[in-house]
Amino acid sequence: MTFFRTAIEVAADIRRGALSARELTEGLLARIDASDVNAVVATRRDFALEAASQADQAVARGDDVGPLHGVPMTIKDAFAVAGMATTWGEPAFADCVADQDAAVVSRLRAAGAIIVGKSNVHRMLADFGRTANPIHGRTVNPRDATRTPGGSSGGAAAALAAGLSFAEYGSDLVGSIRIPAAYCGVYGLKPTPGTVPLRGFRPPGPVAPGGREFPSAVGPLARSAADLRLALAVTGGPLRPSRRSRLGEFRVGVVLDDPACPVTGDVGAALSDAADALARAGVRIREGWPDGVDPAAQAAAFGFQVEWFFAAQEGREPDGAAEQERRRAALTAAWDRFFGEADVFLCPAVFTTAMRHDDRYRYDDQPFWIAQASLPGLPAVSAPVGGPLPAGLQVIGPAHEDDTAITFAERAADVVGGFVPPAE
Repeated sequence: MTFFRTAIEVAADIRRGALSARELTEGLLARIDASDVNAVVATRRDFALEAASQADQAVARGDDVGPLHGVPMTIKDAFAVAGMATTWGEPAFADCVADQDAAVVSRLRAAGAIIVGKSNVHRMLADFGRTANPIHGRTVNPRDATRTPGGSSGGAAAALAAGLSFAEYGSDLVGSIRIPAAYCGVYGLKPTPGTVPLRGFRPPGPVAPGGREFPSAVGPLARSAADLRLALAVTGGPLRPSRRSRLGEFRVGVVLDDPACPVTGDVGAALSDAADALARAGVRIREGWPDGVDPAAQAAAFGFQVEWFFAAQEGREPDGAAEQERRRAALTAAWDRFFGEADVFLCPAVFTTAMRHDDRYRYDDQPFWIAQASLPGLPAVSAPVGGPLPAGLQVIGPAHEDDTAITFAERAADVVGGFVPPAE
């Protein structure tokens, strides 16, 4: 089960000479070649193998090495990687080879990671429910090939679930990290916006003047919450320490369903079982939405923010922007008050488990639950619970306190379970 271990585990073995980075990378590339999931759609074999050999030599010399030294990983095909095409799944960009790394890529490499290839995306990242494009085709869910892995970071989540990568990096505007993480049963983090730089995360071609970054964010996906923490630290800088260290110390708000977007029976059962297990572990749970938060209104207001994001790329500001900013400020203040009395808030990441490829049931409602963290700019982890088609438990934390959400997800895994490899 080497290929389903965490990045932290394999990095530790590489550093102490118990595992060869070269052999690990060769094995990973062989798995990618043999996979029919279509998650990793481009590799740079010679570069990766040479980097892995150099990583082993550095260990043999006793060099100081980074926390991801020798760890082979993939990255979403929306980040520039020098020498590789940045396609965004768009045929017009199929031959657009980057001449320099995105900020995220350069920081991962500085930590010792080996970028072996790129994971598939939906065309122009324009779908949060599936991952398909005219260049590389459709990615399937490793847990059930008849089902979607989500989008637009579906290739990233599927690669981790299938044992084709030890870490991944994606992007989240409308749930494009959290929805695929939930569907594929891995961990995904949307950081507080602005934590990780966006340089090198854009389609090829001239940079449009102006623009607006909120609410877009880039963040890691992994097979453990601890890996999320490490990946965020090396790409975003030092993290504010978690408010709590032990699970029973956390003060937790919980909403597991809402009439505006009811969860399916399997999701409801998995999340209810998880909440019960947390309560038995001593977690102090308070049910209900924070005072001043109307989830349906918040979801609608988030939809406006997304429209504004795209309008800003064209140099436009939609009508009503000022009023929408006032609403967002009021909701942000409500969440700030809530986090004065609680440490995290739990809710679904998405209302269903992975849908079948041809199932468009309630498709447009998928962002309802992710909007609850996105509109106020809060960090949120999607953590896997239940199975064999897992549900996503969304752990929302206070703004700029990403490690509080990560630590809760890490500690919760002891009682609700964590990543489980799919049946092979």
